[in-house]
Amino acid sequence: MSRRVVVDPITRIEGHLRVEAETAADGTITSAYSSGTMVRGIELILRGRDPREAWAFAQRICGVCTLVHGIASIRSVEDALKWTIPANAQLIRNLMIGAQHVHDHVMHFYHLHALDWVDVVSALKADPLATSTLAQSISSYPKSSPGYFADTQKRIKQFVESGQLGIFANGFWGHPEYKLPPEANLMAVAHYLEALVWQREVVKLHAIFGGKNPHPNFLVGGAPSPISAGPGSSGAAATAVNVVTLEEVRGIIKSMQSFVEQVYLPDTLAIAGFYKDWFARGEGLGNFLTVGDFPAKGMDDPGSWFIPAGVIIGRDLKNIQPVDLRDPAQVQEFVAHSWYDYAGGKQQGLHPHAGETQLHYTGPKPPYEQLDVDGGYSWLKSPRWRGKPMEVGPLARLVMLYAKGHEPTRALADQALKTLDLPLAAIFSTLGRTAARTIESKIFADQMMVWLDQLLANIKRGDLSVHSDRLWDPATWPAEAKGVGFMEAPRGALAHYVVIKNGRIDNYQAVVPSTWNAGPRDAAQQPGAYEAALMDRHRLHDPKQPLEIQRTIHSFDPCIACAVHVVDPQGQGLSSITVR
Repeated sequence: MSRRVVVDPITRIEGHLRVEAETAADGTITSAYSSGTMVRGIELILRGRDPREAWAFAQRICGVCTLVHGIASIRSVEDALKWTIPANAQLIRNLMIGAQHVHDHVMHFYHLHALDWVDVVSALKADPLATSTLAQSISSYPKSSPGYFADTQKRIKQFVESGQLGIFANGFWGHPEYKLPPEANLMAVAHYLEALVWQREVVKLHAIFGGKNPHPNFLVGGAPSPISAGPGSSGAAATAVNVVTLEEVRGIIKSMQSFVEQVYLPDTLAIAGFYKDWFARGEGLGNFLTVGDFPAKGMDDPGSWFIPAGVIIGRDLKNIQPVDLRDPAQVQEFVAHSWYDYAGGKQQGLHPHAGETQLHYTGPKPPYEQLDVDGGYSWLKSPRWRGKPMEVGPLARLVMLYAKGHEPTRALADQALKTLDLPLAAIFSTLGRTAARTIESKIFADQMMVWLDQLLANIKRGDLSVHSDRLWDPATWPAEAKGVGFMEAPRGALAHYVVIKNGRIDNYQAVVPSTWNAGPRDAAQQPGAYEAALMDRHRLHDPKQPLEIQRTIHSFDPCIACAVHVVDPQGQGLSSITVR
């Protein structure tokens, strides 16, 4: 007899996500449904505004994706107005995006995803001396003494004995699917706490180039921070980027590199070694899309991008298909199973430049028992590439770089697979997705040092330019212009589409990673990436503690706040949500 398992909300994510799964008598998931339970309306807020200020609103889509929507927004306007930016501005943007990736991935692994594999309470049984021996066997990280782990264990014990686990509350502790020995659990919890301290320093890079974090400042046509050739001490030079602040950036990048190499990467491999069966489930689609990013010369020169653009269908790494986000035949959004409507009917797909945001809620009033999966069941749309559902994100980027022969990616991926004694096909999985995030953190942190050296070399040559004002006067703009600003956000392919008429925004659509991955079924009944992954060899040990669902959903690092937003017809935010 089948059973409907409801997980609402999925915790340890940004935003509100509901997942329902149909299970067979033995607990095997036969169907899955992903529902974003907040309405998306940011596009409505932006209509009629000056496109040069759109980034300041679009960036507030999310408090976790602290800069990616700002970058995508300014790129969309620059694309529409054919506005090129100086090389220094490009390098500064690359450094800021790279820092976002590394920071986001580390925080996701330890604070959102690791607790799917790590039993915090079990760490109380660990021997600190044995934990120290384990830690030193896999890494040269200096904080690995018996005393260090004994102190961490004391802190956990205080949480437990007080009856208030705080940040560790409401976990499925003791679940039989937890397989780590107590010492590995203690090591991971110690690094969980360590990462909280580490991230405070890392975000300073955004403040140096963008004035603050979260939501650093941006500027259409370049970077907001001027460059000073001198060290800077007072006046305008004190707020400029200079050799002193760039050396501080170098120190931040070194901190990223050491934490990734000595903590994040070893922990990922150590934990994965106990869960090798999770390298054989949770892929789902087998279709991967990247839009490309980190240009060396410009967004109009795909050959210079560090991350290439392309589509891989059915794991065929020998056949990479080109991507054109401007082509209405390639990218469309469907609302057949969404709580939206289109003027031409719910079965059609629309290219984002012609996209519509019409609210059409016909579902039950929360709280309710089950989703109406035959009708609309989500506030997310369903993006498709040439009618096919796609997975975007770190696994898509890893697969694309591997297929393109990127040597650092191949070396790191092959070494990880060799360490775990797994075939290449193992990367197409729940833990493959998690490992991909770790591998690209190492790649990006190393590449950031290259970009910093290039920026310093430009300054030494006397190139201090960070902004172009060629098109700052709206009187020089065309009466109508369309643009798309895209990038590889930590969670995957992100694109902002803008239509500008008479100097104002006429239409604005954001197609975000979690829309690609978390969207509901489309008009052809094809599931999205979340849904397909959960139907890929999953069986629940206990429907009341659906740890298995959490593991795979968290491997995507959901950001439902990016995909859906709450506003009333006057543009005012709403915050009242009932969750059972």
